[in-house]
Amino acid sequence: MSAIDLPRARRLAFGVVVSQAVVSVVAAVCALGIAGRLAALSALAGGAIATLGSLAMAGLVFGGAAGGAQRALNRFYAGEALKLAVVVVLFVVVLKVMRVAPLAMFAGFAATFPVYWVALLAALPTVSGARRGA
Repeated sequence: MSAIDLPRARRLAFGVVVSQAVVSVVAAVCALGIAGRLAALSALAGGAIATLGSLAMAGLVFGGAAGGAQRALNRFYAGEALKLAVVVVLFVVVLKVMRVAPLAMFAGFAATFPVYWVALLAALPTVSGARRGA
């Protein structure tokens, strides 16, 4: 078993946030070409909601000093709770303040999800590398 490389984990978490922001802009540009300005702004808003939720979680989890395993686990739980709260609040605010194209907004939000899978796959050791360490 190996310890977590905290600086690498921090870079990975904030890399996910930056990648989600890029995906949000790409989704907005695609929506602009397909359905126009309202759809583009809606897709950008949906992507921004997901990105800001991830930023809040990463900031809480990796923003403080390192601690023991229990403290790290508690920070992840708190981070997930904060992320959920940020996402819910931002959806409510966007739906009350903006005129949106709902499908484009949810598509922009959903477009950010594959970023997690790509980051996870990139961060996992290869099977052969895992066997060598055993």
